[in-house]
Amino acid sequence: MVVAGLFAARATRSAALATADATQAAARAQAEPNQRAADLEAFKTIRDDMQDDLNELRTETRSLKALVRSFAWYVSELTIQMRGQGIEPPAPPERVAEYNRTGV
Repeated sequence: MVVAGLFAARATRSAALATADATQAAARAQAEPNQRAADLEAFKTIRDDMQDDLNELRTETRSLKALVRSFAWYVSELTIQMRGQGIEPPAPPERVAEYNRTGV
């Protein structure tokens, strides 16, 4: 009887562990689609934020390019006026000379 009781106790403990493992596995399997949905939502939020930042940077870049072009035109007009009055303007900085040569 004692031996039978030990086998029964051991079998009950093994069954309880197996049930606990199965319950945990089922919980993980059930939680995975929810976790994937949460990950997808987080990814979409991050993507949208980055897209907004990218659009803002593009707008700022366009604005700065337009400002540089306008300023270059203005300086060109002033240079023409100075030369028309017999005044030789100072040489442009090297970076400006490089841009005038290469367009970059």
